[in-house]
Amino acid sequence: MESIIPIKGKVRHVITLDPTVWIFDDRRIDLTTYFTQEQIEIDEMEEYKKDMGKHWSREIMEGATFPPTLKTEKKYEKTKMLTGTFGILLYQFIKIAEPTDDAETIVFELANGEEYSIPLEKGDQLIFQFSDEGKPIREEGPVHLLFKDGSNQNNPIRGIQAIRID
Repeated sequence: MESIIPIKGKVRHVITLDPTVWIFDDRRIDLTTYFTQEQIEIDEMEEYKKDMGKHWSREIMEGATFPPTLKTEKKYEKTKMLTGTFGILLYQFIKIAEPTDDAETIVFELANGEEYSIPLEKGDQLIFQFSDEGKPIREEGPVHLLFKDGSNQNNPIRGIQAIRID
């Protein structure tokens, strides 16, 4: 099984995706709770600025401190990564590949020779599941395609070998 997925076709930059490293990506989403909790879109840069401002203010008032819970938090995150089910939004990679102006569809080339296509404007509704209970997806993997609304959560699109923008 090949774990690299190319994004090719009507794009300015042909890129390859390696789902085996996404477990370390801060953009990963926890699929055990994603479909059951309300999703709120946040501006990452604005959130970062707020957090840095709070941290800076705290250091000015209290001095630099390293809370004793830091080790516990790291251990919790490590355990979560080793046992969690994770995905990542596909559209951020499609944006990096920069579809050309005449591109209209995203075509998923499957291992069985079939193709699954979706309009490019609906690309922001797609999630690649890359981990299941802490393990990479090997059977019909390396990723499974889920819709953001969870409608195919129990029957994802499997065996994706390449993404072609047409």
